[in-house]
Amino acid sequence: MRSTLGWSADSDAATLRRTPLERRDLRPDDIAVRIDYCGVCHTDAHSLRGHQGATPLVPGHEFTGVVTEIGPEVAGFTVGDAVAVGNIVDSCGTCDMCEVGQENFCREFPTLTYGGTDREDGTTTLGGYSREYVVRESFVYHLPAGLNPAAAAPLLCAGVTVWEPLRALDVGPSTRVAVAGLGGLGHLAVKFAVALGAETSVISRSADKAEDARALGATGFVLSTDPEQRAAARDRFDVVIDTIAVSHDVGPYLRMVAMDGTLSHLGYLGEITVQTMELLGGRKKLSSAGSGGRPATAAMLEFCATHGITADVEVLPSAQVNAALERLERNDVRYRFVLDMSDLD
Repeated sequence: MRSTLGWSADSDAATLRRTPLERRDLRPDDIAVRIDYCGVCHTDAHSLRGHQGATPLVPGHEFTGVVTEIGPEVAGFTVGDAVAVGNIVDSCGTCDMCEVGQENFCREFPTLTYGGTDREDGTTTLGGYSREYVVRESFVYHLPAGLNPAAAAPLLCAGVTVWEPLRALDVGPSTRVAVAGLGGLGHLAVKFAVALGAETSVISRSADKAEDARALGATGFVLSTDPEQRAAARDRFDVVIDTIAVSHDVGPYLRMVAMDGTLSHLGYLGEITVQTMELLGGRKKLSSAGSGGRPATAAMLEFCATHGITADVEVLPSAQVNAALERLERNDVRYRFVLDMSDLD
C-alpha cells in the first residue's frame, strides 16, 4: 500500500480531520496522481451529514493534478502530465450503457470516486480531499493546456453535469435557454449555453443575481419571486436547466417551458411532484441527468479549452476545508470552493 495524507471523517465526527490515508499499489493500468486542486461539491456536504459507516469518509470527486507514476500497461499518459479526474473511477465496461460511452449510467452502477466499492478488492474508495489518488487510466483525462488547474477542477463534476443535458438537448444558436439557480452548477450552465450560441437567461429568486447573470453572458433575467416576471416568461424557453439544490416546486419552471420544450431537473436529487397538466399543456418534457460518460467529459474539456471556460472559484488551503463546507451550506460562495492540497506536503 501507498501512504498519503488527506481529510477524513469518522462516523461520529462532525468535522474533517487531517489523517494518514492508504492508497493501493499500482495495478498494471493504474495512474498515481498528485492532487493539486479539489473542488468542494454540495454532494460532499450531503455525504458528510449522512455518514454513519465504520469506514472513514474522504470526500472530493472533482480534482486536477499531475501524474507521478504509471503502471506498465498505461499507454496514454506519462509522468508529469497535467490531468483531471471526476466522480466516476470505474464501471463494468460491458453493459449497453458502458459500450456507448455512458459509464455514468452503468447497469451495475459505476464505482464512485469516494464512498464507492472497488471492483477488484471490494475496498471503499477514498476521495480527492487528499494529496494522492490512484485510478485506472480509462477514467483519467488530459487537462488541456491553457486551463487554470484550480478553476478547471469543478468542470469534472459540476461542469459535465450540466454539459451532458445541454448537448443531449441539442442546445445551439436557435435555442432559448434559461438556467434556474445561479450557483456552482448554474453559473457553468450559463457559460456553456452562451458559448454554444443560445439565447440565455437566468431565473433566480435573488434580484442581486441579475448583474452576475449579465457578467456571465446571459441576456435575460427572470426574478422568480415576481408574479409579473413569471407571467411574462410563460412558455418562453426551449430548455430550462434547473440547478436548484434544495426541494422546490417545479411547476413554475415547467410553466416557463415552451411548447415541446424540456425542463432538465439537475440540482435536487430527492422526490418531486409534478402535475400532469403542467406537462400536457404544450407537450412539455421533464428530464434529468447525472454526471457524464467518458466521451462527453473529454469533449467538454476540449470545448472549455477552445472557449476559455472554467469555473468561478474561491481557492482555499485544504486546512480550511471545514470552513468551506460551513460556508457552502450558507451559499456563501460565488461560485465554487476549490481546495489547494499543497498544504498537505
